[in-house]
Amino acid sequence: MGFDQSTETCYYRCPRCCLFPGMKSICGLVVLFLVVLPSAVAYDPLDPTGNITIKWDIVSWTADGYVAAVTMSNFQMYRSIVSPGWTLGWQWAKKEVIWSMVGAQTTEQGDCSKFKGNVPHCCMRKPVVVDLLPGVPYNQQFSNCCKAGVMSAWGQDPTSSVSAFQVSVGLAGTSNKTVKLPTNFTLLGPGPGYTCGPAKVVPSTVYLSPDRRRKTQALMTWNVTCTYSQFLASRNPSCCVSFSSFYNETITPCPKCACGCQNKNNCVMSDSKQAHRKGINTPRKDNSPLLQCTHHMCPIRVHWHVKLNYKDYWRVKIAITNFNYRMNYTQWTLVAQHPNLNSVTQVFSFDYKPLVPYEAINDTGMFYGMKFYNDLLMEAGPQGNVQSEVLLGKNKDTFTFKQGWAFPRKVYFNGDECLLPPPDTYPFLPNSAYINPIAISTMEVLVLMFMLIL
Repeated sequence: MGFDQSTETCYYRCPRCCLFPGMKSICGLVVLFLVVLPSAVAYDPLDPTGNITIKWDIVSWTADGYVAAVTMSNFQMYRSIVSPGWTLGWQWAKKEVIWSMVGAQTTEQGDCSKFKGNVPHCCMRKPVVVDLLPGVPYNQQFSNCCKAGVMSAWGQDPTSSVSAFQVSVGLAGTSNKTVKLPTNFTLLGPGPGYTCGPAKVVPSTVYLSPDRRRKTQALMTWNVTCTYSQFLASRNPSCCVSFSSFYNETITPCPKCACGCQNKNNCVMSDSKQAHRKGINTPRKDNSPLLQCTHHMCPIRVHWHVKLNYKDYWRVKIAITNFNYRMNYTQWTLVAQHPNLNSVTQVFSFDYKPLVPYEAINDTGMFYGMKFYNDLLMEAGPQGNVQSEVLLGKNKDTFTFKQGWAFPRKVYFNGDECLLPPPDTYPFLPNSAYINPIAISTMEVLVLMFMLIL
């Protein structure tokens, strides 16, 4: 069964719909449904409660408005906000202005010519706010600010998954009844993909004093919830997966043009002089990638290798390769779905955390780099690779190497689903092979003993 590029796209969106040629029409209906109803795809079955919540707490009233503490919390288990960070925007309900900000700034001031005395920080009807860079003076800092807009995933590092700033708003209401909530919130993180709902008034936030003996509360609080859709972020996947195994010499590569071939004309050959030219790793303001020339044209490739088979365990090697010369991935995450992840025995050079969105099912786990060791995936080149091995316990009732069972059902990198190869190309078990796992491990022991004797 052949898979053309359109079918690969279908498999990426709906794998089960494309396993059989007779279900092509169903695949087409699924793709049409996802396009017509983009809000439906914001639901992630592996992280059903994942979102970014923006909380506004009015902490004091001023002569013509209020001072609010704005807190952004990333409750997504495995999707972080990477460099160059988040960008938050909204539309004022009336003619509000921003007198001052601490911990963040707007990208434009706008026309403030009508103000004769103090000039506001921003007079835009639709302000756009960005985080401050690390190292700003203390009088410009606010708690959980000044990280260049980078926010870790909640499942990876909850303490770094929050960003906050303070804003003083003028020409606004000075009571709970006269304040009008901002509308049309937008969030870039750093690219498109997030859709924000309307602001909703919620019970006021309660604060504890440092000695935890006194409670105070905000004068007014409202929340905005933003959810992520990969299909709104990009027409094509941003990563792909390749497979190999010890029982078959065939390596299953990423599908051709897995991430689209629109960058094919300006890619860089790995052995060319341009790949080593000074300044090639400098990021662009528009975040445009500079990819290494490959048949798949993906920034990220994940390779899953079934390495060894023992009597009670089996071993997998995972390698992540970066093909983008202009991108370092800070605090990257890798999520895999496989039924045997419920018996992870040891992970050797990555950190690992099981993801259990549904209590009865434990088949999903998150891998991420060890701090100060391999939590930074470098740009394309000799250092643009991280790898680890995973030891998994066997359930003899379900374990098999037949029909691609040993390979993952889904793979996500930094929260985006990767394109897997078509099922008919997976490394297969040779017909002449005896598939008794005990016999296979015994043979490996005999070969090892023979090599030691020699």
